[in-house]
Amino acid sequence: MPSESKSPKSISVLISGASIGGPTLAYWLNRYGFRVTVVERFNGLRPGGQAIDVRGPALEVAERMGVLEEIRRRSTDLRGMSTVDADGNELSRTTEHTMSGGQIDSPDVEILRDDLARILYDAGGSGIEYLFGDSIATLDQDEDEVRVVFDSGTSRAFDLVVGADGVHSHTRGLVFGPEENYLRHLGGYLGVWTVPNHLGLDRWEVIYQMPGRDVWGAMVMSVRDNSEARAFIGIESDEPPATFLPRDTDAQKRLVARAYEGAGWELPRLLKEMWNAPDFHLDALAQIHMDAWSHGRVTLLGDAGYCASPASGQGTTMAMTAAYVLAGELAAAPGDHRAAFAAYERELRDFVAVNQDLALISRDAMRAQREAPADQAEPPARHEDGAFAEVFAKLGAFRLKDYEDVS
Repeated sequence: MPSESKSPKSISVLISGASIGGPTLAYWLNRYGFRVTVVERFNGLRPGGQAIDVRGPALEVAERMGVLEEIRRRSTDLRGMSTVDADGNELSRTTEHTMSGGQIDSPDVEILRDDLARILYDAGGSGIEYLFGDSIATLDQDEDEVRVVFDSGTSRAFDLVVGADGVHSHTRGLVFGPEENYLRHLGGYLGVWTVPNHLGLDRWEVIYQMPGRDVWGAMVMSVRDNSEARAFIGIESDEPPATFLPRDTDAQKRLVARAYEGAGWELPRLLKEMWNAPDFHLDALAQIHMDAWSHGRVTLLGDAGYCASPASGQGTTMAMTAAYVLAGELAAAPGDHRAAFAAYERELRDFVAVNQDLALISRDAMRAQREAPADQAEPPARHEDGAFAEVFAKLGAFRLKDYEDVS
């Protein structure tokens, strides 16, 4: 039987994760009147991370939140990219696109992950409770509530719980079972860390590729008005994360150092900076595939439920779009989480599937690009390619619903 309709003010929601999807969802739920708590394992907003893209429907979500102009103001604002050989000689140059952000003249916005997280967090205002430095230890649900015990030892009950805690979601593990049941490895690992802008890059991206090795080379891009830079590396491996990727950060850094031993260009200096980088991050290119994103009073959001992998360039767009839809459907059916969760999946299933297809096409294109001669190592013109054109046409057909009349 359907649940009795309730006022959003009487419904408490716990969101696990304060990166992109979590704060976006918190903003919209708070706007609709729900009582919102966000728990984040890190002791504050997590620093660092790669440059990410706000595209398509996420731009509209940001505009409806009133933060689009701030996002544009904080963008990486790259003007182009070049490729170099092992000695630093320039092989190619373009001001039409970049490897990280795509077409220069598109309406899409490239921004650092931590900058976007801060903007979304600040947009939420004082009505949202944040619990930093804590996480869900256990949860137990029945027809009436979800009882949560936190790592801090405190326990509370919530009407709903949303796992927005990433591709390795702890919430998903507690409710749906082991990660290996859902994770599909795409054959590579991506690393990123902050370095000084010692190359003197001016809103520019430089790429050094290493054909013939199980590494992708490196990319360095200037960020934050050229005051610093981000270094990116990739490792090719079909070995799954469970056996390939150490949990310890220092062990991960040793793995990267071994993989890039003897590499040319600026790799020795970038690796030296890596050892002192507090924001170093290395993870698999992987997707999450699930038959259902919800179980009882618990649902998943973004990478936790349907990661497309960084190869799609759409993770941020998916998270922000899905947060808007999930909040809207919960507001449209207050007190009936079953109906809301079902509508959430109906609205987004096809959109997610196309984004995951895009990641596979992008992965194959990147592999072909790495195998090409170094002087042809520019990224493909994705919107003009047949396979890319088809998926982008499908993505362009997606339309956001207007939920404002339910508030």
